[in-house]
Amino acid sequence: MANSYNMKEFSSTAVITDNVIYPSTISINTMDKKCKDEEVEKAYDPFANRKLEHPNSDACSFANLLKSSLGSGILAMPAAFKNSGTVVGIFGTIILGYICTHCVYLLVKTSQDVSRVSRVPSLGYAETVEAVFATGPQSLRKISRASRIFMDWAMAFTILGACAVYVILLVDSVMQVVDYFYPGNGITKTLYCLMFLAPILVFTQIRNLKFLAPLSGIANLLLVIIFIICLYYICIDFPSLSDRPMSVDIGKLPLFIGTVIFAMEGIGVVLPVENNMAKPQHFLGCPGVLNISMTVVVLLYMSMGFLGYVKYGSQAEGSITINLPMEGEIPALLAKCFIVVAIFFTYTLQFYVPMEIVWRNTKEYISKNNENIAQIVMRAVFACLTVVAAATLPRLEQVIGLEGAFFYAFLGLIVPSILHLIFCWERDLGKYKWILIKDSVLIVFGVFVLVTGVTQSIREIAKGDNGST
Repeated sequence: MANSYNMKEFSSTAVITDNVIYPSTISINTMDKKCKDEEVEKAYDPFANRKLEHPNSDACSFANLLKSSLGSGILAMPAAFKNSGTVVGIFGTIILGYICTHCVYLLVKTSQDVSRVSRVPSLGYAETVEAVFATGPQSLRKISRASRIFMDWAMAFTILGACAVYVILLVDSVMQVVDYFYPGNGITKTLYCLMFLAPILVFTQIRNLKFLAPLSGIANLLLVIIFIICLYYICIDFPSLSDRPMSVDIGKLPLFIGTVIFAMEGIGVVLPVENNMAKPQHFLGCPGVLNISMTVVVLLYMSMGFLGYVKYGSQAEGSITINLPMEGEIPALLAKCFIVVAIFFTYTLQFYVPMEIVWRNTKEYISKNNENIAQIVMRAVFACLTVVAAATLPRLEQVIGLEGAFFYAFLGLIVPSILHLIFCWERDLGKYKWILIKDSVLIVFGVFVLVTGVTQSIREIAKGDNGST
């Protein structure tokens, strides 16, 4: 995760202001900012000062980035295309993929540049926010620490929201299998959620990442098998392309955008991947690790969305595994069982990250004697919240659209653009201030996605399964 400031890496001729390191010979209040940054950037190379015991190669970093973006979200792409149509879905996925990639580029580039100014080897997401505010316009520096805390909590609740989505997928998958073999059992969705609560409470108490890593490996293997099984059933009796509309009601487009962003964004792991590269200068640029991995992601997501939608049309569910046939189909039944195991293990790994963030921001208020019980209670409370959210919210694709529009539009589109704009504000906005124009357009687009996506998702949730509010 995010790298903390390592004091051993800093020169003895530096002073600390608001947790950001500046050369002691520079007066940050009086010296011209652009000249200061140019001098610092020439004097300090963050890449050369990174001390990594086990740095990752470009290939390993590519695999990690690909794994972070290729998850259960790809199974929701047919449902996304249901809200766009075939042609609009194809071009929409490509355009959104480009926008998401560019915003990731802005985040990483800003993090690298502010690392030079701050004289630190590397920065995580929240630390980048703090450093940008601390080195930005004078009026923003006083809220630099508050901005880091805010981003920490925003990241935590974003991942917890994704965990709630995982619980919904778990319940939907198990409910379908149980109802097939035992129809009319009378078990409600709420009861299924309560059944999952016990194992979730047990597994979320695991605090050591090394015990969770094998579970992640199993989940990844199962997801590959599920992906292959889904493609097999999609290709059987594949319908004509003319059976599906090229576009649908424009009012559904925000749901498409929210689902694609939710599925595609891996904004929380981008900086950790870049920070642990042996050659971080290869992460950006052309071709670059980022561009190659996101190209693969966009192609895979577009293919799954298009093929799955053409196959199942308006019946496409929030996870394509739910659309797989049950009658005498052993591979389909295996896929439905595998998705339960894979998503449960993914939940436990994802849950680890927000708990680390929450604990980092609350442990100073807990006495040493009560740290263990505080950890137990904290993890149990947040695990219960994800289950309660899953029991309260109805359909999977609606919740995915809401999560993508609200959290991922904010963290993946709006914040990177704001950070880049703040960093360049007093330095260089480019010829004709094109950086100001471009970043402002991205911010407006992110706000548009957030507002329209959340509004449309809430409307769909309010309608319920019977279509009436």
